[in-house]
Amino acid sequence: MMHQETNIVHIQDLTVAYTGNKIVLDKISFSLPSCKIIGVVGPNGAGKSTLLKAAMGLITYQKGNISLFGNPIEKVRKRISYVPQKESVDWDFPASVFDIALLGRYNRLRLLERPTKIDKEVTMQCLEELGIAHLAKRQIGELSGGQQQRVFLARSLAQDADLYFMDEPFTGIDATTEKTIVTLLKKMVAAGKTIVVVHHDLGSIYEYFDWLVLLNHKLIAVGITKDVFTNKLLEQTYGSKFPCFREYSDICKF
Repeated sequence: MMHQETNIVHIQDLTVAYTGNKIVLDKISFSLPSCKIIGVVGPNGAGKSTLLKAAMGLITYQKGNISLFGNPIEKVRKRISYVPQKESVDWDFPASVFDIALLGRYNRLRLLERPTKIDKEVTMQCLEELGIAHLAKRQIGELSGGQQQRVFLARSLAQDADLYFMDEPFTGIDATTEKTIVTLLKKMVAAGKTIVVVHHDLGSIYEYFDWLVLLNHKLIAVGITKDVFTNKLLEQTYGSKFPCFREYSDICKF
C-alpha cells in the first residue's frame, strides 16, 4: 500500500528549560514524514522524552512552535496516541487489562457516553493481536514487564490514531515481546500510521527504523536511517560515551 509522503510533524526553534534554567532542548527544528517508523536516539538525559512530552502538550516550553498535521496539539489530540515510559505508570491502580486497553476508545465517546459493544470488540481484537487476550481480566500489577508493555500498546492500538509517540516501548521486555511489537508497528505503518519511538539499542536501529532523529540537547541530525546512522554523527551525538559494538565495525572505529 503506497502513501504520498508528507511532513506531519513540524518543530521550529523549540527550547525547553527545567528548574534552574537548565536547558534540556536548545533551539530544536525539524520536520518528520508520515507513514514511517522514526527513532529518536541519543544518550541518557539528552532530552528525548522531553521532546515527546512537548509535542504532546504535556509540558510547557520557553520558546518555539510545534504543529502536528498543520495544527497545534489541542486541535488534533484525538489523532495522536502516546505510550509513556513504564516507570511513569501506577501499576497498583485497581484496573484490569481489558479496562486499561478500553481507555483507548474513550477519545471517540461524547461526555458521559459509555463504550459500545463495538468499542469492546475492537479492544479485545487489540489484546488478541498483542497475544494477551487471555489476560483480559487480570489486574495490571500482576503482569510481567513485557505483558504490561503489551497492555499499554493495546490501549494505544485501540485508539486507532494516525500518529503515535512511544517512549522507550522496548525497555524491560523479553526478545519475543519486542519482536511481536516491532512486527505490529511495521503493520501499522503499512496501514498509513506514523510512529515516533524513543530508543536506546543501537544494534537494532537498521532493522527497526526508516528515519532517525539524533539528539543531545541540540539536534545533531535527522533523516533517512542509512544517511544519518553513521560513525561521524553518532560520535557527535554521544561524544565520549559513544557506545560502540564490535559487530557493527562498519559504523564504529576501534
